[in-house]
Amino acid sequence: MSTNEQGKRPSGRLAPQTRAATTQQLPRQSGSGQGTGGTGNRNSAPGRAPSGARPAGARPRVGRSAPRRVKLTVSRVDPWSVMKISFLISVALGIAGVILMAVIWTLLSGMGVFADVNGIVHDLTQGETNPSTFDLMDYIGFGRVVSLSVVIGVIDIILLTAIATLGAFLYNICASLVGGLQMTLSDD
Repeated sequence: MSTNEQGKRPSGRLAPQTRAATTQQLPRQSGSGQGTGGTGNRNSAPGRAPSGARPAGARPRVGRSAPRRVKLTVSRVDPWSVMKISFLISVALGIAGVILMAVIWTLLSGMGVFADVNGIVHDLTQGETNPSTFDLMDYIGFGRVVSLSVVIGVIDIILLTAIATLGAFLYNICASLVGGLQMTLSDD
């Protein structure tokens, strides 16, 4: 590594071109020995570009005029990673579904909807000779609703994981035939 004129090693581990480009961006301070001329100029060392010129191979610095755009192609999706991600997402959806059903049942019970439906059914069957002893809670009690939503959640986990993994395999086959999904990304 080269030394500067004071005999000290340069700080940092930047390449010479990067170091030169970095020092060009910093404002110069008067009285610090880093003026435009004299012996304290860091860019005046042998093998370095003059302070006004760019190092060889460096791109000119353009201000924030236009966002950079990159065109990418998704040519392959790993089925194992798709299976893991879809499993986690479907487990989260299953848990959210069970909690949602419990909250909805509690709200409907608190508003008296189930008691009103029981009253309507009792009024409709009152004129019969053999009145029925129908109770809606025998069919849609809290335990049954939560148990049914857990069963539906487990089936949902299995189906969503399998469908997403199968979709990844099908995407890989289609991408090998037609080239994949093309995306344009920009850094706005």
